[in-house]
Amino acid sequence: MKPGGKKPGLLSGFFSGIKENVSLLLDPVSAGAALQAEDFPLLPLRDLVLFPQTVVPLFITYLPGMIALEQAIARDNRLFAACLKKHERITDEDEPCSTGTVVRIIQHLKLPDNTYRVVLQGEYRGTITALNSQNGLSMVRVEPLKITGLSDPLNTEDLGLMRSLQKSFVQYAEYSKKINTDTLSAAERTENPERLANLICNASYLKSGQKTELLGMADTRERLLAILETLERENEIYSVQKNISGKVRSRIDRHQREYILHEQLKEINKELGKDKIEDEFALLEKSIAEKSPPTEVIAKTSKEIARLRKLQPLSPEAGVLRGYLEWISDLPWSGSSVDSGDLAEAGKILDEDHFGMRKAKDRILEFIAVRQLLSWGMGNGEQGTGIVDKTEESSTPSPQSPVPSPQSPVPSPQSIKGPILCFIGPPGTGKTSLGKSVARALGRRFVRISLGGVRDEAEIRGHRKTYVGALPGKIIQSMRKAGTVNPVFLLDEIDKLSSDFRGDPASALLEVLDPEQNSTFQDHYLEVPFDLSRVLFITTANSLHTIPYPLLDRMEIIEVPGYGENEKLAIAKQFLVPKELRENGLSESKIIFKDDAIRDIIRYWTMESGVRGLEREIARCIRRIARHAVNKGYGSDKPVTSFGKTLTPKILEKLLGRRKHKNDVVYKEAHIGVTYGLAWTETGGTILPVETLRYEGGGELLITGNLGDVMKESASIALSYLRSVKERYNFDVKNLNKTDFHIHVPEGAIPKDGPSAGITLASSLLSTLCRKPPLPGVAMTGELTLTGRILPIGGLKEKLLAAVRNKMVKVLLPKDNREEWNELDKDIREAIQVEFVENADEVFSLLFDEEISKKP
Repeated sequence: MKPGGKKPGLLSGFFSGIKENVSLLLDPVSAGAALQAEDFPLLPLRDLVLFPQTVVPLFITYLPGMIALEQAIARDNRLFAACLKKHERITDEDEPCSTGTVVRIIQHLKLPDNTYRVVLQGEYRGTITALNSQNGLSMVRVEPLKITGLSDPLNTEDLGLMRSLQKSFVQYAEYSKKINTDTLSAAERTENPERLANLICNASYLKSGQKTELLGMADTRERLLAILETLERENEIYSVQKNISGKVRSRIDRHQREYILHEQLKEINKELGKDKIEDEFALLEKSIAEKSPPTEVIAKTSKEIARLRKLQPLSPEAGVLRGYLEWISDLPWSGSSVDSGDLAEAGKILDEDHFGMRKAKDRILEFIAVRQLLSWGMGNGEQGTGIVDKTEESSTPSPQSPVPSPQSPVPSPQSIKGPILCFIGPPGTGKTSLGKSVARALGRRFVRISLGGVRDEAEIRGHRKTYVGALPGKIIQSMRKAGTVNPVFLLDEIDKLSSDFRGDPASALLEVLDPEQNSTFQDHYLEVPFDLSRVLFITTANSLHTIPYPLLDRMEIIEVPGYGENEKLAIAKQFLVPKELRENGLSESKIIFKDDAIRDIIRYWTMESGVRGLEREIARCIRRIARHAVNKGYGSDKPVTSFGKTLTPKILEKLLGRRKHKNDVVYKEAHIGVTYGLAWTETGGTILPVETLRYEGGGELLITGNLGDVMKESASIALSYLRSVKERYNFDVKNLNKTDFHIHVPEGAIPKDGPSAGITLASSLLSTLCRKPPLPGVAMTGELTLTGRILPIGGLKEKLLAAVRNKMVKVLLPKDNREEWNELDKDIREAIQVEFVENADEVFSLLFDEEISKKP
């Protein structure tokens, strides 16, 4: 029940006497021991709690209240007012709270509609002990609440509590702006704790549940503390609310001011005749038009700019559209760089930056040559030839054909689709740096994207621009960085892509790396096609096995094999040593690396196919020398102006420490059951020693060394083949069914798999069966079939380099690998002796003496 307000006419003077009744509150009603339990009519209230020593006007419009009021007027003008527990609606079934206030009727007025307007004064708090309802009238037995908790007179602690409460109430009144001055003055002047509590609870705008709880507290000290805590919490809420409101208001005021100033500036410019001044939207349209984008892009951006004009400048959607249009304007839609047509100069640049890599260099020079021929053919007006047929557009543009860009004077080469090259090879062979050299040789911009660990499709295709913080994918971002439509684009470590619930980035690359589709590549953020057909894509990988086949099928594979010892020596002398001297401040010194010293670093401190480890070891040597040079006074204000040192094999261990690699897996002498295979890994080739033992048992084959399923199958094939040809060889075993074999490949922590160890396993088993050691210093590779054929293998160069590093004398290779052998560099072919074999019998005859074979 809400207090009534001032009404005109009949009610105009009704509440005029309320102010006079406030004076009655100056002498609070005592809740002493003289008060006894009494019976009162129950005045049920909804969302309203009355307190002692307060005067409240009410409108009584519901039947239970009117019956109770009439009963009280007939008795002694006293009621018991209690808030209902259920206050959705007032009925006879509603249960009142157990605590309420005994009130006296000061004034009452019955209106024509039989409702009442009354003024009630609270006397004291009480608790219902009995309830009797009959004919709509509820009579309650009320026992006065026994008040405790404060001493008389008040001690300093209680006085301090009251003053804190009065101070908090004053602050509450300042925040709420709803407390009248009479109530505030009465609260500040009172020295009675009960009266102070009643005044504050009645005046505060709290929920009825909170007020009921405060009304029922008998301990005055606890009641004052609870009221103080409630007021402090309300004050804190008001303070935070006021702070937030102030910030929001200032922000709105600032935005409104900026908007008004912008509008005024427009009108001023019109009056001054400067209405043609380019605004932000005009600048966007101009910058986009200057890039000569396709018609579809112009239509899309025009629509978005029209939307942007209608939005408030600082609205979130305006920020999204502005960022989108800025991306469109920053992208290179037509500008391209002119390719170098000088084959000799391009070849010179490639040779300056990298040693070897003939296949990769030849492919780049072929690309330059084709572009030069096409440019020459179009310049001489040749049409209908094989050269012109390879282009997508005719030399004479039709009326519907787009006019060639003024930035590209020769149109036909621009229509050549960029090849998709994939450099495959071990780490440290220069695949990534080769991409930079290709760009330099062509005269193009160079951009690089590392794909290692990328697992989100949005990294390639971008996010929808509706997302917060959306951006285009790495492809479009790099195109903006390049600034031309025909850069050299390096996708590094493409075999290290992964996928999860966010999508498969390898699948997203299918469109990028397809020459037939990438002319209409569509990024999710741009929502318009972007032409990638003129980009020269170069990808790098260490292994083909982890690249999905559909992606691999779109690329031209160029192998970048590991380096031999002579190649590493040349690279170190021409590239690595000068680079490290320059980077370590010794370029002007006279430091000389002897060839023998570099070879020892290659053999004993590095074991790799590339030259990254070799570069680190050379850098270590030079840093140690740099420290010695500074101690000698070189590079300081001292008169020492020159410094020189020659590195020989004798001083390497002083600079680099003990040797790291000693080829311990290879025995210098022959051992029964020990043969050496050759394996390919992502880091290059390696020696694969195989050891076999036999002992009495039940014909079982035990295989250890962390081998894969394919290699285990190769061991079973080797044993089955030897069982089938036991009549040809002098086995030292009478019954193979009662002999067990244990094959072990050392370095068991390293996983090993593949079929090319088949002949190596068979040779190790034969050595054990015949108890004859194979010739020392012989390595072999090849897949063995059940009929004894030796099938060709891959990774030939890496395997041969591993044999050379481990000082093998001879290598047995499958006959079908002869052509690949002939294509290898001369220094590798001269470094080791090779025998080509076609079946297992040829291998056994070269590996063992004639005593193992039975005479016919």
